[in-house]
Amino acid sequence: MTVWDDLVGQERVSEQLGAAARDADTLVTAVSTGAPRPEASKMTHAWLFTGPPGSGRSTAARAFAAALQCTSPDRALGGAPGCGFCDGCHTSLVGTHADVEMVRTDLLSIGVKETRELVRRAQLSPAVGRWQVIVLEDADRLTEGAGNVLLKAVEEPAPRTVWLLCAPSLEDVLPTIRSRCRHLTLRTPPVDAVADVLIRRDGIEPDVAAAAARATQGHIGRARRLATDPRARERRAAVLKLPMRVEDIGGCLKAAQELIDTAGDDAKQVAEDVDVKETDDLRAALGAEKGGRMPRGTAGVMKELEDRQKRRKTRTQRDSLDLALIELTGVYRDVLALQLGSRVALANTEVLDMLERLARGTSPESTLRRIEAIGACRTALERNVAPLLAVEAMTVALRAG
Repeated sequence: MTVWDDLVGQERVSEQLGAAARDADTLVTAVSTGAPRPEASKMTHAWLFTGPPGSGRSTAARAFAAALQCTSPDRALGGAPGCGFCDGCHTSLVGTHADVEMVRTDLLSIGVKETRELVRRAQLSPAVGRWQVIVLEDADRLTEGAGNVLLKAVEEPAPRTVWLLCAPSLEDVLPTIRSRCRHLTLRTPPVDAVADVLIRRDGIEPDVAAAAARATQGHIGRARRLATDPRARERRAAVLKLPMRVEDIGGCLKAAQELIDTAGDDAKQVAEDVDVKETDDLRAALGAEKGGRMPRGTAGVMKELEDRQKRRKTRTQRDSLDLALIELTGVYRDVLALQLGSRVALANTEVLDMLERLARGTSPESTLRRIEAIGACRTALERNVAPLLAVEAMTVALRAG
């Protein structure tokens, strides 16, 4: 099993990254042995991975990082880097390699302070590996100031440092940064390929895997969660019933409140799982006795942690709500497919009766207006409109059609 096996439905990208990893290996070998450097190379110091949610942007970046750190002896015999078994590959994939920094955020943005720390690390030489690799999974969440800090490091990289940036699209990254990166676009994986990997890698029953892959339309992470988490299936079932609950204003307002409450419950669950442990660990590190008062001078540190947890809760609630809106968009997409007589596969076959009823009772124009209303709600949430107001406006628009 090579590091590329987890890239589902991304054969072209795997080939490009494999070729770059081979050139990178040749370059490092030439430097260490004093041999002439290759004149032409597919390797570069900064990469930008873009693609729709669930396409595997961060998976591709991690696989490439592992291939760059591969220490398999087969390389000397002509084998390709990225064996998946050596210490370099294994530790890179699981996130414990000393020279691979995996950066992801559970907050709304990545600020200047965090970015400056990454830039400082990028100037260091590799400690044990062949390259210093920094994987920034949420490059789209960089603030403008943080992006400007990162730009300098991308413009003038250290000789053995590689930046791997991940974002949904080119427009989510500053033009000055993306112009200095090699761009790779990932596609949405085929539904059959997602189902296959759930069966093969996660041991999920074939019928469950197929249903989850079809429902999420090729989003690997969501498909795995849907197939393994009963609560996720319950939340999805509730969202699929929403179009039939907006027949009057009272139903619209109630449905909106329930969507907000469900997102809040998700955020609360994450907080219960993480916040208590974080707080206890920090109190212990600061020397506070269990259940006792905090030492003097530590109030600021505790306040900083509380602020971070509050921002994470907001991000979790927003992400949960956005996922519900994506699933709701899928319902109306299926309705539109039925209305137009399209042969495209339906994602929500478990509510086929409801889909056919909606298709018969409305026009394609009204279905498109409903899809636009959901998109407008997502945009409003991104602009920090009060969630309840945005969702109530959406449900009323769904009723009006």
